[in-house]
Amino acid sequence: MKAAVYEGPRTVTVKDVPDAKIEHPADILVKITTTNICGSDLHMYEGRTSFETGRTLGHENLGQVVEVGDAVSKVKVGDWVVMPFNIACGFCKQCEKGLTNYCLTMQPEPALAGAAYGFAEMGPYQGGQAELLRVPYGDFNALRLGEDAAERQLDYVMLADIFPTGYHATEMAGVAPGDQTIVYGAGPVGLMAAYSAILKGAGRVWVADHQPDRLRLAEEIGAIAIDTSEEDPAEVVKDATLGLGADNGCECVGYQAHDPQGNEDAALTINGLIDTVRFTGGIGVVGVFLPEDPGGAEAQGELEAQGKVPLDFGMLWFKGQRIGTGQAPVKRYNRALRDLIAGGRAAPSFLVSHELGLAEAPAAYEHFDRRDDGWTKVVMHPDTGNGATAGSSHRTTAELRREAREKGLEGRSHMNKRQLEEALGR
Repeated sequence: MKAAVYEGPRTVTVKDVPDAKIEHPADILVKITTTNICGSDLHMYEGRTSFETGRTLGHENLGQVVEVGDAVSKVKVGDWVVMPFNIACGFCKQCEKGLTNYCLTMQPEPALAGAAYGFAEMGPYQGGQAELLRVPYGDFNALRLGEDAAERQLDYVMLADIFPTGYHATEMAGVAPGDQTIVYGAGPVGLMAAYSAILKGAGRVWVADHQPDRLRLAEEIGAIAIDTSEEDPAEVVKDATLGLGADNGCECVGYQAHDPQGNEDAALTINGLIDTVRFTGGIGVVGVFLPEDPGGAEAQGELEAQGKVPLDFGMLWFKGQRIGTGQAPVKRYNRALRDLIAGGRAAPSFLVSHELGLAEAPAAYEHFDRRDDGWTKVVMHPDTGNGATAGSSHRTTAELRREAREKGLEGRSHMNKRQLEEALGR
């Protein structure tokens, strides 16, 4: 089968690898039809993790079941499913508490917890940027989708990671109806955190970043954009709240946070939130922070390379703020979020900018890593064959969606590239 394979810093190739297969009676085998490039993939792509060469990337995966193990009783061949990036057993102490993000069974290292597809330090599992994916404990880990799954893959694939992760940030921050919320980072997860806060009924939501294309998307969903190259988010929010600050905030950037000039500072966004959020407010941190950063010494310093971030803890303590951290337990949220999509209440595919064939993965990683204008979220379709893109034109999904909006086409928010081209008569 074809797969996107990590070959070293900033090098991804698409090549033949051994076919994924059933290895345990509880496994299922999924033909991947839609898989995303995540911001977390870029940490590995840039060589800033311990991710091994020769492994397949990809933890945001959706597709159709083609084989099930003898112990699988719920999931059937032909089902459309989306997989949480967390691989969990469902029966260990952590899973029984609903903390599938820290499963003890699937992580082979006894001193660690948590497993994922194609992810550094989270087990030996291959990723889903490939034609096939082995899913352990398929009855537990695969979320079955409704009859609209094939047509709404761009929405449902977001349930693998970024939609639940953004929602998790708002849960840890304690976002409630009427709240005033600040989100640091307008990447896909930050946009999903802002979107989740709006779905929850937050009164005002600010999104801080210095990427213009991402800030435009934030404004399109009803958030207030703060361009950090021109304004200090803390000053903007305090000016709008009688000097008090936001009720809560979400950190959606992680340890490679940097200023508009490109200078890295792992503490930049967390300390910004401590300043921006009011006394006794809540902060949810879902941006990735790691105990080891191979590139940290050169980019920031020796302490940062060991995951030791200069946190403004004195002010955090003085303000009595609460802070929650860690990867999202996707299964806690994905069923409810699926039903919001199915019921027409949520359409997270608004952030998709590009749909490509798997063969285009090397170029896609390069563009996404450079934060090239308009490359906000990349979706790949391994089932298109011969590397062909989804749709016949060279226009991006985002460009077609803008044209559809100008022409007043209904349902454009969740259409994929092929559907948009058909609706526009191309």
